[in-house]
Amino acid sequence: MADPTTTDTGLGARARPWTAPPPAPSGPIAQATELKDLVVAYAKQETLDPLKTLRRYLSFGVSGAMCIGVGLSFGLLALLRGLQTIELFNDPASVHGGTWSWVPYAITAVVGIVLAAFFVHRLVRFVNSQGSTR
Repeated sequence: MADPTTTDTGLGARARPWTAPPPAPSGPIAQATELKDLVVAYAKQETLDPLKTLRRYLSFGVSGAMCIGVGLSFGLLALLRGLQTIELFNDPASVHGGTWSWVPYAITAVVGIVLAAFFVHRLVRFVNSQGSTR
């Protein structure tokens, strides 16, 4: 008995009915549908794929910036605590640390401002080297 899921092609080989390509629709409605599908696929290719790539670059950039920010904050805190251990700035005999106890804070603030200015200067130089699109 023959297998009900196959059809005999007459050449001795049997073909499955679902392997044959469906007949292609023709006419203006089919062409308009195909055109719409092509335009949608092209729009997805040209907009979504670059956005996915951009998301990857942005995620690495933001996480790197956060790590640098945390590292610099800890570095400035270490500088402050290190300067506070110097007896010139912190008099152990005085309850409030002495007359010069504000100097470690000022030095740390100046170093932080210099680092921020350096990073802003590098950012502006990088943006200017890329050229303006306007």
